[in-house]
Amino acid sequence: MPELPDITAYLTALEPRIVGQPLEHLRIASPLLLRTAIPRIETIEGHTVTSLRRIGKRIVFVFNSTPSEPCALSPEPAVPGQLAGRGGEPLFLVLHLMIAGRLHWRDLKPNAERPKLGGRNNLAAFDFPHGSLTLTEAGTKRRASLHLVQGEAALADLDPGGLDILSATPEAFQQALTQENRTLKRALTDPRVLSGIGNAYSDEILHAAQLSPLAQTHKLTLEECTRLHTATLTTLQTWIARFNAKAQESFPEKVTAFRPEMAAHGRYQQPCPRCGSPIQRIRYADNETNYCPTCQTHGKVLADRSLSRLLGDDWPRTLEELEALRKK
Repeated sequence: MPELPDITAYLTALEPRIVGQPLEHLRIASPLLLRTAIPRIETIEGHTVTSLRRIGKRIVFVFNSTPSEPCALSPEPAVPGQLAGRGGEPLFLVLHLMIAGRLHWRDLKPNAERPKLGGRNNLAAFDFPHGSLTLTEAGTKRRASLHLVQGEAALADLDPGGLDILSATPEAFQQALTQENRTLKRALTDPRVLSGIGNAYSDEILHAAQLSPLAQTHKLTLEECTRLHTATLTTLQTWIARFNAKAQESFPEKVTAFRPEMAAHGRYQQPCPRCGSPIQRIRYADNETNYCPTCQTHGKVLADRSLSRLLGDDWPRTLEELEALRKK
């Protein structure tokens, strides 16, 4: 799932391409994508993008309240009472890419056709004067969502309420983290607690902080909480800077949760860059948590749900026991 650094890179790349430009046409290929009915989605055509925002892992396109000019591609006017832009309130298109959604940009060349929406992975196209932004989603599950809402109050209803870590004080971070007792992994990835962090960067943050993903938030010492706050800021700022630099050169077409420069995430059985121990994992549902036993859990191998049930009392507790089991 694209997380805060990836979403920031998308915003950096989109800003010079679409801000100040009218949305000439919005084409939706999948009926499962659109999650709102009023205002009618057709009414957004002809409106100009005035700015871009981020709400957690959502991309927000901010439009002016009235169309810049009539759009020839738009259908008949909306029914009275469903017109967009009433009362001068801005309109917001809110896009959530979920796990497999990705954005792609294609410049519009002279006499060239707009990109077609053929194939099952193409969900929508946003046509601007100088190019088209297309949305794709891999796999068969249609989880990506698009909302059209009007006014700041309606936009706020889509915000899960997580703390913006980039502007949060250490005290606010600690308060948000410890409101409920849960594992650090769950707390970091809960959008109601912290904004924009998912499976990949929570692994990187916890590795940088040298804390176990299963540590309980209510048992964190002040020193550990401070260390976690510092690691969260440093990790996210490092990846944001890296991705933004690339996004200023070209549109980010290869957004992935697995990067060779990462320390823990997606590096199962590879050496930890800090101590050299093999990175371990906990698998559950469609995700897995990666961690270093030496750096994060005092040498303890955390129980993998599926394997620990199978092995029972034979489940290895240390790296040495794990290696011995593998050699049998």
